[in-house]
Order: sequence, then structure tokens, then C-alpha cells
Amino acid sequence: MAIPLNSRRPTPPPTATRLLLIRHGEVEAAYHNKFGGTIDMNLSPNGKRQAKMLAKYLRGKTIDSIYASPMKRVQQTLAPTLKQSKLKQTIYPGLHEIDFGDWSGLGWKEVEERFGFRSHQWLNQIQNRGVPNGENGRAFRERVEPCLHKIIAKHPGGNVAVFCHGGVIRMMLAILLKLPLPKTNQFDIEYASITQVALHPHMNEVELLNFTPWRDLVA
Repeated sequence: MAIPLNSRRPTPPPTATRLLLIRHGEVEAAYHNKFGGTIDMNLSPNGKRQAKMLAKYLRGKTIDSIYASPMKRVQQTLAPTLKQSKLKQTIYPGLHEIDFGDWSGLGWKEVEERFGFRSHQWLNQIQNRGVPNGENGRAFRERVEPCLHKIIAKHPGGNVAVFCHGGVIRMMLAILLKLPLPKTNQFDIEYASITQVALHPHMNEVELLNFTPWRDLVA
């Protein structure tokens, strides 16, 4: 059928940019339930297994680019994915985990006793007071936010994987969803988990939260 000259075809909606925010796998046992932060630890044997299952799941996903933290636990998590992919990673040093300062290497109970707050309030402490000899919420955001915006600007309409840390993912969610950082304590961000956010012109939408292929896709 002929289309009148004065009519216009409807403009297709712009394609959303999708971010796959991926936390590293389980770390070595000595650092379980501790504030690891900038301690450059390795994955545990179980973490390496999680990384392989994560790679197997990602094989079926369309990924245009990969960005990553330089820390060993992230690089070891990413290694199986890079091995099966033709993609190369871009390392952003600003994606490293938050500096926990005097909390580093301490367990939750130790931090409670030494610094006088309940462990579930750790994000409030970071946001409002900062960590002694570590980062506060403002410094943490000023480090992570430019990385996030640079990634988004480079891949409009693309699918991008960001391999990083639990604290970094929380900060990215706080930025993308316009939430105070402590509110992200309501989200569970497990080892080797995927949180997928679609960036639409009118809103940012969480499509997948804390999906763990190593647990949810066990045969």
C-alpha cells in the first residue's frame, strides 16, 4: 500500500543500553565474613568453580564489551569468560573495591566492637562518617561514577559486562537508581552474581538482581 508523502513512519524506540554488573567469585577462606576491600586476595577453589559456571552462562549472552577491576579476585573470576570469548577486557583502576581503611581484614563482630556500630549499618557509616583511614561515601562515588558514565557513553544501545566488587555494584546501583548508598543494603549481591540494569531514555530498570548461575543453574 502506498504511503502518503506527508506521512511519516513511526520512529522506532531507542534500544536500551544494558549493564551486566558482575561480582567476583568467593574469596579464599581466610577472608570470609571480613572487610576485604583493597586487600588483593585470591579466589577460593569454590570461587574458581563459580567463575567457570558464570562463564558457561555468559556464553549464551550477547556482550559487546567487558570492563573490569584490576584486583586479583576479579581477574580470576573473569579469566574463564575471556578464554571462551573473542572479547578483550578494558581495566579501569577506579573500579577497585572500596578502601576499608582501619576495618580492613577485620570480621563484622570485630568492627562492631572496635568502632561502636551494628554491622548492618556499615553503609551508613561509609556514607555519613567514612572509614577511619579509608574512603567515605563521597570519595567512593567520585571514583566510581566517572567510570560508570564513561562506560555508558561508549556503548549506547549495547550490552556491557562490568566485572567488579560488591561495594562497587552497590554504588553503581545507587547512582543509576538515584538511591542513597545505604538503601542498597536491601539488595543482596552475592559472590559471582549478575545484576542486569537496562538504561532507557525515561528510566533505568533492574531486569535481573543477584542471579547466581552457580546455584540457580545447577544440573
